[in-house]
Parts: sequence; structure tokens; C-alpha cells
Amino acid sequence: MLSKKIFKIRNKLDKIDNKLLLLIKSRGKLVDLVLKEKQYKKEIIDNKRIKLILKNIKRKSLDKNIDPVITLKIWKAMISAFIDYEYRNFKKK
Repeated sequence: MLSKKIFKIRNKLDKIDNKLLLLIKSRGKLVDLVLKEKQYKKEIIDNKRIKLILKNIKRKSLDKNIDPVITLKIWKAMISAFIDYEYRNFKKK
């Protein structure tokens, strides 16, 4: 049986997860706006931008004393998921 302390900590984790979901929803709305501006599927992947984002995330993680291995994995997965989303929702103009 789990201790009360673990239960309380997991409760806090659940609350953070709920906040993250709202942030992902907000990010998705912005991705939708960017997607509307793209005329060709080849514009979906911007390797320069991806490289810059990951570089900045690594730097910011180190500045904030967060393990950059964790944040880079999260951002790579998020970028990949949104790229997939863009391909699935791309409409030719």
C-alpha cells in the first residue's frame, strides 16, 4: 500500500499535468495559426528553427538547473507530435 506522502505527491503531479495539458492546448492553437500561413507541406519542417529551439531549451534548462536530457527528450517528442499534427491537418490552398 502506498504511503500518504506518496499519494499527496502524486496528487501534486496530477495538478501539474492538468496545467501542462492547458499549455499544450494553447500551443496547439498557435500551431494552427502558423499552419494556416503555410502554403506547401514542405514548409512544415523547419530544421533551422528546430535546431534553434533545442539549443535554447538546453541553455535554459542548464540556467534553471534542470536536467537537459529530460527537457530535450520532451521537446523533441513535442516537436515530433506537432509536426505529425501539421501533416495530418495540412490543407492545400
